[in-house]
Amino acid sequence: IMADQKTNKEQRYDRQLRLWGDHGQEALENAHTCLLNATATGTEILKNLILPGIGAFTIVDGHRVTGEDVGNNFFLSSDSIGKNRAQAATEFLQELNSDVSGNFVEESPDKLLDNDPEFFHRFSLVIGVQLPESTCLRLGSVLWSAGVPFLVCRTYGLVGYMRLVVKEHTVVESHPDNALEDLRLDQPFTELKNHISTYDLDSMEKKDHSHTPWIVVVAKYLENWCNEHDLQVPKNYKEKEAFRQLIREGIRKNESGAPEEEENFDEAIKNVNTALNPTKISSAVDDIFNSEQCENITSQTAAFWLMARGVRDFVQNEGNGSLPVRGTIPDMIADSDKFISLQNVYREKALQDAAVVAKHIQSHLQAVGKVTYPFNAGGLPVSPLCKNAAFLRVVRCRSLAEEYSVDSFHKDTITSCMDSPDSEMVLYLMLRAVDRFYQQHSRYPGVYNYQVEEDISTLKLCVNSLLQEYSLNVNVKDDYVHEFCRYGAAEPHTVASFLGGAAAQEAIKLITHQFVPFNNTFIYNAMAQTSTTFQL
Repeated sequence: IMADQKTNKEQRYDRQLRLWGDHGQEALENAHTCLLNATATGTEILKNLILPGIGAFTIVDGHRVTGEDVGNNFFLSSDSIGKNRAQAATEFLQELNSDVSGNFVEESPDKLLDNDPEFFHRFSLVIGVQLPESTCLRLGSVLWSAGVPFLVCRTYGLVGYMRLVVKEHTVVESHPDNALEDLRLDQPFTELKNHISTYDLDSMEKKDHSHTPWIVVVAKYLENWCNEHDLQVPKNYKEKEAFRQLIREGIRKNESGAPEEEENFDEAIKNVNTALNPTKISSAVDDIFNSEQCENITSQTAAFWLMARGVRDFVQNEGNGSLPVRGTIPDMIADSDKFISLQNVYREKALQDAAVVAKHIQSHLQAVGKVTYPFNAGGLPVSPLCKNAAFLRVVRCRSLAEEYSVDSFHKDTITSCMDSPDSEMVLYLMLRAVDRFYQQHSRYPGVYNYQVEEDISTLKLCVNSLLQEYSLNVNVKDDYVHEFCRYGAAEPHTVASFLGGAAAQEAIKLITHQFVPFNNTFIYNAMAQTSTTFQL
């Protein structure tokens, strides 16, 4: 039965397992997400977390379902009218995936914050949707001190908004789009040198010559080149061209003196740039090595930082300034034996390096009085960490309190973006202005059709007072004030579903600690079909 369940699950989640693997899926299945407000945006986000199999969700919502709710929310029906919105939405959402546990709390987020703020500490992630600014700030401060990630989402007319609030989020598997290979041909390790020296291209049979892996071909010619160029590898375009020509001349000739078809040599020529990639540490990884968490290991240090310190120790000692070898090589034309023995040279070196890193980690653990440690950062043992050492990332967002405080507000970012008056930044300022309107009138502008004209001038005052308070010398066009009054704080389903997809994707990144989440504000403009991220 267990085997059947496993294959059933593998088939069902096949596509996503290819993206984030078994350990990513396990992290998702162990996560419990809290959603505040089951509006159209809220249920769209949850739908996209329930289908891939999040462990559990809890909806917190004190509202009763209205006809307006049913009109724009697929997860409510006319029978739901008058029922509590958290309960009604949970029942519908639960049908999407029986593996997921759905819960609801029939209370407003504000009430919970008054009576039981610790309630929110238990979640892997809290997603707040369509919240008033005051609730957002209160909840933001509770979650910030508890170290729980907070994702704020909002659909307002034709504008979508997301803000990620997380003190520190570490990523081992950042899955970069165009990762460079780690071949070390510019500084080959001893075992690689020894392996390459077993090849003698000149005395080979034709079949072996044309089935030698291109890495070996390049390494052989690189040795010759360095001997004639003061041990320097080809650096600029001119030198690389001359180096390619050197390889080209190594292709076997037939009786009539014409070059033979040798695809491995063609591959070698094509991959010269890849092969000559300098082995160096990126500034992002360097920053991680130099950060305080990496420096001061205590008994409270998280697994990620402990591992990063182990890698740093390796770099400074055994690695002579280089990261552990990644241990993978790209596919290439070669006979199986030659390819596998080359692959094993890299793989074995990677395992050796990982073992050295593990020793460093062990010595730090002993120093702080811990004997063992569950070696995983999001379910990852040391070896994958070494494999991904070049791509480690840490995302640190600012708190909402910092963003909203006059003293630490990012004034320059806003001013420079507003040089173009139709930058998405104007939508951010307008959202802040409608929040100001709400604080004064307990409703959003344009909600009552007959008051739109009146609301336009009131909202304009809110925009001006916001700019004045933060000493922003920028111009917000009247068109935007009119447009935001026209929205009447509506939540159109098309914008809600777009945001639902984007927010769920970020939620999965946070839960699995894979891929790099955005930092820290995302704005979607459905009028122009554009989106931008800002650090605010």
